Amino acid sequence: MDNRFYKSKVARRPAARVLTPMHHERNKASLARFALSPVALVAASLLQPAAHAQEDPSPHLKTTPQLREDIPRANRSQLPTFVEGDHIQGRTDLETTVDGNAVLRRGDTVIRADKLDYNQATDLAHATGNVHVNKAGNVFEGPLLELHLESFEGFFNEPRYRFLQNNAYGQADRIDFVDDKHSIIRNATYTTCQRYPGPSWMPAWILRAASISVDQDEETGYAKNAVLSFMGLPILPVPGMSFPLSDQRKSGVLPPTFGLDNVNGAELTLPYYWNIAPNRDATIYPTFMSKRGVDLGGEFRYLEPTYNGVIRGDYMPTDKLRDRDRWGLTLTHTQSGLVLPVLGPSALVLNINKVSDENYWRDFTRSGGTLTQRLLSQAGTLSWNWYGVALSARVLKWQTLQDPTSNSFILPPYDQSPELTATHVGNNLWGGFETTVTADYTRFTRSIDASLLPQFAGIPEATQPNGDRSYLQAQVSRPFQAPGWFVVPKLQVITRHYNLDSPSSTGITTADSTVPTFSLDSGLVLERDATLFGRRFTQTLEPRAFYVYTPFRDQSRLPNYDSALLDFNFASIYTENIFGGSDRIVDNNLLTLGATTRLLDPDTGAEAAKFALAQRLRFSNQNVTLPGGTPVSDRLSDILFGASVALVRQWSAETTIQYNPKTGDSARQVIGVRYSPRNYHVISAAFRRQQGVSSEVDIGWQWPLNDLWGDRGQDLGPGMGEGEGRWYSVGRMDVSLLDKRLVDGVLGLEYDGGCWLGRVVLERFQTGTTSANKRILFQLEFVGFSHLGSNALQSLKENIPRYQYLRERVTTPSRFSNYD
Repeated sequence: MDNRFYKSKVARRPAARVLTPMHHERNKASLARFALSPVALVAASLLQPAAHAQEDPSPHLKTTPQLREDIPRANRSQLPTFVEGDHIQGRTDLETTVDGNAVLRRGDTVIRADKLDYNQATDLAHATGNVHVNKAGNVFEGPLLELHLESFEGFFNEPRYRFLQNNAYGQADRIDFVDDKHSIIRNATYTTCQRYPGPSWMPAWILRAASISVDQDEETGYAKNAVLSFMGLPILPVPGMSFPLSDQRKSGVLPPTFGLDNVNGAELTLPYYWNIAPNRDATIYPTFMSKRGVDLGGEFRYLEPTYNGVIRGDYMPTDKLRDRDRWGLTLTHTQSGLVLPVLGPSALVLNINKVSDENYWRDFTRSGGTLTQRLLSQAGTLSWNWYGVALSARVLKWQTLQDPTSNSFILPPYDQSPELTATHVGNNLWGGFETTVTADYTRFTRSIDASLLPQFAGIPEATQPNGDRSYLQAQVSRPFQAPGWFVVPKLQVITRHYNLDSPSSTGITTADSTVPTFSLDSGLVLERDATLFGRRFTQTLEPRAFYVYTPFRDQSRLPNYDSALLDFNFASIYTENIFGGSDRIVDNNLLTLGATTRLLDPDTGAEAAKFALAQRLRFSNQNVTLPGGTPVSDRLSDILFGASVALVRQWSAETTIQYNPKTGDSARQVIGVRYSPRNYHVISAAFRRQQGVSSEVDIGWQWPLNDLWGDRGQDLGPGMGEGEGRWYSVGRMDVSLLDKRLVDGVLGLEYDGGCWLGRVVLERFQTGTTSANKRILFQLEFVGFSHLGSNALQSLKENIPRYQYLRERVTTPSRFSNYD
């Protein structure tokens, strides 16, 4: 027998190793690998020609397919086979027999057994006695294995198995390996409940099936004639079901969801997911509602290099609640790199929201955040560039959903169809000047039902005619800036022209207005080292002064199509115009003074605290107002104060207060506090008040109830919650202090059973001054497998601030983490 490929037993070494190549070319590769033993390396270095003595001795790293998670099929035939054991005998290129502590390795496959026979000619391994197979991190154990190594085709009798991706395991009568990615497990069990010490331990849930077909390519399993048991009780017998082996998407019927609702009655949803392609998928979710009928819903998502979007829709024929057909549609689409004739490279944005009737927002409160609003937009924007000019064409229409039952009416906004805009920006011009020129043409139309006009009596905008508006804005500025300071003078002119479809209340059909504005913005940024509570900081002081002068131009005869008062905050206080839109340009002669100080971490730059203060000083009256408004004569505006503090990781707080020095009271204030000492522990509270309008307290939390009695539970590792056997309280309450009632609320309990999670959630959402939607959600989640019940988890994610899923995966399993 040729002993070139054998390594004899050495004293104090209990096992021998052998390399058994598959063919002559692999013999060469194998010899090369063994030549790189430490002794061979020393010998080779002594035999090197002197000419090579001066070469760079540093190693040169190269990529190798052997370190990939998935070894390419084309590379498998080039991989060597390593064998070791107590006793080895065989014939080169024919067969090898290893007796005692036998080990065979090739690529991502390891076989251990008491005895191993390997036939090189057929590439067949036959192993008996305490057989252990590790295939890319998936482990199989049993008494008898026959396997073709390269094709990974064979069978395993009476195996126990464990999958790497989800740590699921089970046992069976037999596994038939079709190839390295597909297998069939006969008379199998399956669970992710990990065994703990104790003779009476049983998994909380287990799947028993006549067969389980495993597809590692799709990372899915399919069980036939299966029964799912929970706490020893069969709860779901099914003739066939598919389930995931990882977090990857897969096509198939999703677990049904059910719930109870005071409007819909009992709900049962049977969703189907279609994984069309890696960048496209669809979900169909028919829902049966005992009080209303069947709602047919669906969602289609797509993602391409130059465009992406989502289409959602639902249709309910003959809704018993309203005795009519109901439907809703939402479409979002964003596309760049669109090449159109004449226009050239362009971009397209669509945002369509449309429903069947005015009560949709009240009756379908869970159809998505957009469709539950009462102002639904349908907008499309096409934009392109032409010789440095940014051009766009937009169509914007509105659907306004009124609420006649509560006397809550919304004045419909104007449709803008079309709106044509051109903008040219000049930067780094001669002398450091910067310019912006914007031209805009918009057609404004609106139709109000005659029966609603009495509801808007006294509102001038309700009766103004439709019309066209042409708008031109030109501005020039010269920024002066350096580290620590900036000064920006700016001059702008805005002109508008109106053509009305019919005479306005003042008798005009055309109108023009031109308004110039000068502003001067300036500020300093000063820094110093500071120490607070024994911690080093970089403290900044950032004073800012903003002056603006706009002469008075009478605009009372102009229609108001899109102007409204801007929110009074730190962004708007440093702007030239307090009105949004283009129909009102306020007259100004005022100075805004403010200052900001920050505490920054000198190493990371993270902001630990921020305090800001600002106020306007008016030198003359403001005479331009919205229709029906009154001039402003106060020389001092309200004072804005803002602060955010996060000196320690566990605590953070922020507040904004609008203080009226005349009345000595705050016109508006928002205060928020959050405490989060570690994962799955968060309490947040916010107080919002607007004088004479609203006063609300909003509290949200996720907190383990076991902390009350000091029970930490069984540790499950990173990304696996805090421990088995822990109860969590979750919720959010929005309470109106003025009305002394709950506006919206979510209250729930979660139980972490280690391999399963249980959730019960109660929801209440206000749909009118005297009406609310209420429902109860139950969900049982079998970790790494499936879930039953309502989608309570989605409700918690949408409503609880900073909610953390108890099974958020933080790492991806690797075959090298389970390699033996």
